[in-house]
Amino acid sequence: MRFVLGAQSCGFGPISKLTAISRLLSEHQRTFLGTTVAADFARRNADAFDEIIEIPESAEIGDGPLLGGFEQLLGESDYIVSVMGAELVFRAVVAGRPVLMVDSLFGFWKVPEPTRVAELCASAPRDSYESLDAHFAGLSPHERIYAAHLLADASVVQNFPGVPARATEIRRLGVRQMRLSGAIIDEGTLHGVVKGRPSRYDLVINLGGFKNFLLDYDHHNDYLRLFVRWVPDLLADWPQFERVAVCGGAFGAGREHQVEVAGRRAEFQCMPQPEFLQEVSGTRHYMLTPGLTAIHESLQLGQLPMALPEQHYGHIVNLEQLGDTLFNRLGARFSGLIEDYRVPADDFEGTAAIVDQVGTVLASEEGYARFRTGMNERIEQYLAVGPQERQDGVAELRTLLHGPSFGTLVTETFDSLRSDRLIGEPR
Repeated sequence: MRFVLGAQSCGFGPISKLTAISRLLSEHQRTFLGTTVAADFARRNADAFDEIIEIPESAEIGDGPLLGGFEQLLGESDYIVSVMGAELVFRAVVAGRPVLMVDSLFGFWKVPEPTRVAELCASAPRDSYESLDAHFAGLSPHERIYAAHLLADASVVQNFPGVPARATEIRRLGVRQMRLSGAIIDEGTLHGVVKGRPSRYDLVINLGGFKNFLLDYDHHNDYLRLFVRWVPDLLADWPQFERVAVCGGAFGAGREHQVEVAGRRAEFQCMPQPEFLQEVSGTRHYMLTPGLTAIHESLQLGQLPMALPEQHYGHIVNLEQLGDTLFNRLGARFSGLIEDYRVPADDFEGTAAIVDQVGTVLASEEGYARFRTGMNERIEQYLAVGPQERQDGVAELRTLLHGPSFGTLVTETFDSLRSDRLIGEPR
């Protein structure tokens, strides 16, 4: 069978989950379809796909002529999988192909009127994407993702505080099949990590994929610029970090570089996923931006990381939802590093405010000195936590975020759809 696979191009979270799904489908033809940061990650993990089709960054997903037969590709597929990408689900519905929606942030989306979204889905036209898109014109990006769950043939959502209640709500509104999963991660690759193998690095810093609806490697990139400036000072302030890996999407494809201070070295790079996870497993110390995928991967590897300050508004929500956990208490926040820090409770406006205020740190020697001092205080607290307390912190988060195996749920979902004669039915 032929699977067409796509992921929201927003950091590495969605595409890493899509890669995990694709590895479960190794006996089938797997075509990746996507753009920007998702395509970058797919190429770096090309062994997980049989075909990679990159959509030009300037193209809408529906530009058939530019994309060279995109609609035909969907129509000829046996099944479509979308990780947090509403548009691909809508396209699959119009093409009449069965589609699975996977979502690790199901509790995050702001949907003030879920009943209204459900009513729009019930009356949605399916004759063309243009008519369906116009029908949903009044919905926000968050509401469109909620609508995609209602239109999909099946959904798998990752457990997190607030998610079970929302899943109950959307089932009442008519979602066809929704399953609650534990960590949505690449279980196969994680199981391939060699436990006990020391890392080449004393510290691994994970800045994630970075790109989203606002952030970019070259635009609205003050967060990246701040960390590129800070890492040499980290080397100067902490002699025990003799070799540091700074990993993220912004440091691949010719952007790799190194800095050296007093014989200590930091390497800015973007490793393939298996290599990266192996280094995370073996390093003594790990710092990450608080995205859920990175957190779940670290828990699977038995690492309690230190949370770096937030890149976007979603990171703030993640930490708030994790409450009084050791991971949350140890983490760094811009609210403690930037004077008069204020962020609106909104995905876009909150993220834009973070960008603006990080810019003030770069523009002021006094502001940067405050940031550097505050980070050193947080690092000192993190390093003071002993091995047993770290393992207790890992166990605490695992208990909070537990759920069924994602790989098992995906397999069961496909089996269910086959029994319903959705997969493999005549086109």
